[in-house]
Amino acid sequence: MLVPSLLYLVASTAMNSFVPAVPVWAWLVAFVLLNTVVNYLGIQMTARITRIMLVAELAVLAIFLVVGGVALAQGKAQAGALTPLFDSSSFTWTVVFAAASVAVLSFLGFDGISTLAEENREDARRLGRSMVAALGVAAVLFVVQTWVAALLTPNREQLIAEGDLTGNAFYDTAAFAGGPWLSVLTAVATAIAWGFANSLVAQAATSRLLFAMARDRQLPAFLAKVHPKHRVPVNATFAVAAVSVTLGVFMSLRDNGIGELASLVNFGAMSAFLMLHVAVVVHYMIKKRSRNIWAHLVAPAIGFAVLVAVVINQNVAAQWVGGVWLAIGLVVIGVSYVVGRRPELPTEVK
Repeated sequence: MLVPSLLYLVASTAMNSFVPAVPVWAWLVAFVLLNTVVNYLGIQMTARITRIMLVAELAVLAIFLVVGGVALAQGKAQAGALTPLFDSSSFTWTVVFAAASVAVLSFLGFDGISTLAEENREDARRLGRSMVAALGVAAVLFVVQTWVAALLTPNREQLIAEGDLTGNAFYDTAAFAGGPWLSVLTAVATAIAWGFANSLVAQAATSRLLFAMARDRQLPAFLAKVHPKHRVPVNATFAVAAVSVTLGVFMSLRDNGIGELASLVNFGAMSAFLMLHVAVVVHYMIKKRSRNIWAHLVAPAIGFAVLVAVVINQNVAAQWVGGVWLAIGLVVIGVSYVVGRRPELPTEVK
């Protein structure tokens, strides 16, 4: 529910960085309206536009990497080649786990593929392969571009000490590497990618998640309504748009809105993944009596322990707000049981 808001906010901040006359909240509202219309018209329209935007994103990324490589060859590096990967002077496990709680944001989305299962017309196993492939590609792309950017970041010490409250550190790095034109190009690309392409898919995935939960009696029934012509969860789509505008505009008026919202989104992701590890053990070891100890007990236990360490080192405000959000969810499901609206999960497909 909160991921689209964050994507819209980052995109709007990027647009505002080179068109200051238009406030962040105005860009945000425009992005939400545009994406809501596209998602309303159906999943095929969403898929076609996403393909086009993906090619454009990869082209801009390639330009940045080439220009960054040339800058490094010219001696503009601000740190040693291995410093972005390991810096003994500043390395602590606390920093690593705190950074992991932020870095997880870069990978959110691969699991969103599963919410489009009912749109899939091919073998269901393609969903699993698609998620693994998306995760692998994202990992490579993020590591490469972050490594290059970290080597070229000016005023590294000041940035580490004071943070990036304006959200413009990457664009400043692009300007240092290739000039103002590269800064503008990356800002526009980020705005279009986050505000249109990524948030378009995030809104579609989130609306279908709300639809599925409403159909399974975990959320109010009105969210399960499907448009008779466009075959999209229309009420859920509008609900996501409403939340995105309300929360996005509110956070745009705060000094560190992006950081606060990112921390909250990451806490939600970590909480969900913690529950997922528990669910694996319960489903396979307890219900299915699995004998695969490594896959269904040891691996989930290790993952659970790592995630707990990450959550403990997250932003304190995110822990409190995320905890309240989780408590509200437990209250909602509890009330559903009390009033007799027990969730009805679909029969397992074998």
